[in-house]
Amino acid sequence: MTVWDDLVGQDRVIAQLRSAAVGARGVLAGEESSGGMTHAWLFTGPPGSGRATAARAFAAALQCVSPDLSLGGEPGCGHCDGCHTSLTGTHADVDVVSTELLSIGVKETRDLVRRAALSPAGGRWQVIVLEDADRLTEGAGNVLLKAIEEPAPRTVWMLCAPSVEDALPTIRSRCRHVALRTPPVAAVADMLMRRDGIDPEMASYAARATGGNIDRARRLATDEQARSRRAEVLGLPLQLGDIGSCMAAAQRLVDAAAADAKEITAELDARETEELRNALGANGPGGRLPSGTAGVVKELENRQKKRATRTQRDCLDLALVDLTAFYRDVLTVQLGAPVPLDNEQVRPSVDRVARAGTPEDTLRRIEAILACREAIDANVAPLLAVEAMALTLRAG
Repeated sequence: MTVWDDLVGQDRVIAQLRSAAVGARGVLAGEESSGGMTHAWLFTGPPGSGRATAARAFAAALQCVSPDLSLGGEPGCGHCDGCHTSLTGTHADVDVVSTELLSIGVKETRDLVRRAALSPAGGRWQVIVLEDADRLTEGAGNVLLKAIEEPAPRTVWMLCAPSVEDALPTIRSRCRHVALRTPPVAAVADMLMRRDGIDPEMASYAARATGGNIDRARRLATDEQARSRRAEVLGLPLQLGDIGSCMAAAQRLVDAAAADAKEITAELDARETEELRNALGANGPGGRLPSGTAGVVKELENRQKKRATRTQRDCLDLALVDLTAFYRDVLTVQLGAPVPLDNEQVRPSVDRVARAGTPEDTLRRIEAILACREAIDANVAPLLAVEAMALTLRAG
């Protein structure tokens, strides 16, 4: 086991980061920077490619204290205290920051910059992994820019975003870029079998159905409810008859995303509320909040509402990705392309939709789904966006 083992299908990226980690060891020894080591990194890649995993692995390699290093071994052994605590989130000098909200504001970024300015407790590197750099507001980006322009001597910033364009131009120009790709389907299936004990048939299905998205493939392979919800989404194209059925199908899709999001956030909300009440002493006799603490409870409730909104949008977006894959299979059949379908298990439905239209119709439907995703991302009411999409999918 090494810190790189969870990076699936990213051999080029691993080689790049290994070289930089070796260079970082030289910097600690008083040598000039080598191996491409620098103080700011931008990890990009499509959802499920493992960009945050790559950043965490690199952070662990920078903190590696394996005895083998003195014998010429490479950083990132995976079993020393530095590697283990970095990967489990308990290393004093590695902060992994992600947001459950729609954006990262100025206040949160200033707090992060203050932490980054501290000297490493272990004498190596102060590492900040920002998993959602694409959610920085413009003001927050400007705060971060100053910290990257004038970094503390042993501070390393690792920013993660879906693409280079999702990071502010002034920030990305000061970062070394690490581009990850969607892992090959076969590599994801192999990982599910090897790491999670999934049987080969299910592993192959999950990897292909999710297009190589590691996180979604694991969930699809291990969660029967996730497979059931996906089947409902793939059945939507055959439910779009008259206008009324389109409106009903849109409502079901949005309601399903809301139910999925509630299931994901309910347990976390309850635990946070309970922990806050304990901290405020409200779980004792009488169960009343101390005077002056209502504002703290209200702040938590507001944060939970924002998280619920983002989670619902994320769940709906995943459903729209599955719908796009369905129509991509339709286009594959219409064009007679000699490639396997992502959704072979619903082949009869794919064939039926393919016979009922032309490749031009299918491309227009795919564009309607992409437009719906963009509209929701731009804060259009989800139901309105999905209803408009459903009417376009219905049109001949």
